[in-house]
Amino acid sequence: MELIRGLHNLRPEHRGCAVTIGNFDGVHRGHQAVLAHLAGHAHALGVPALVMLFEPQPAEYFQSAAAPARLMRLREKIEVLRTQPVERVLCLRFDAALARLEPEQFIDEVLVRALAAKYVVVGDDFRFGRARRGDMAMLRAAGARHGFEVASMPTFDVGGERVSSTRARQALARGD
Repeated sequence: MELIRGLHNLRPEHRGCAVTIGNFDGVHRGHQAVLAHLAGHAHALGVPALVMLFEPQPAEYFQSAAAPARLMRLREKIEVLRTQPVERVLCLRFDAALARLEPEQFIDEVLVRALAAKYVVVGDDFRFGRARRGDMAMLRAAGARHGFEVASMPTFDVGGERVSSTRARQALARGD
């Protein structure tokens, strides 16, 4: 698995991929389901599977001391992602410039120009761009315009409960 730190380190051969975007904190079973889905579509399209994540995580940038505790440090997350069916991880620095990007700019600059994405899969609660204005409808419309397919993964449940990093943190706080 190749780790790419920042858009400035992308090379021409990195263009054309299937991508998922998120924090992937904990790389829990819900994340693993997204990664398996991504890998299947990447294989069908004949392109690499790429995970896009952020450092610091957006909540840490916006909430600093009040941000939820991490389940994994970045290094641990990368190590676990190495065990998953992905070829590349793109780690973007979440800073003021990235936080200011309008959703349309994020699509155009990152997904279209930088990555030439062929397929994008995200969780069903995915929001992006300045003020979290970007949503699935906007992403799907952009995909239709720019020639990439967009999919959302439904909530992954175990025992009738949603698998999430928040739920994992709550379990850990209870000593579970």
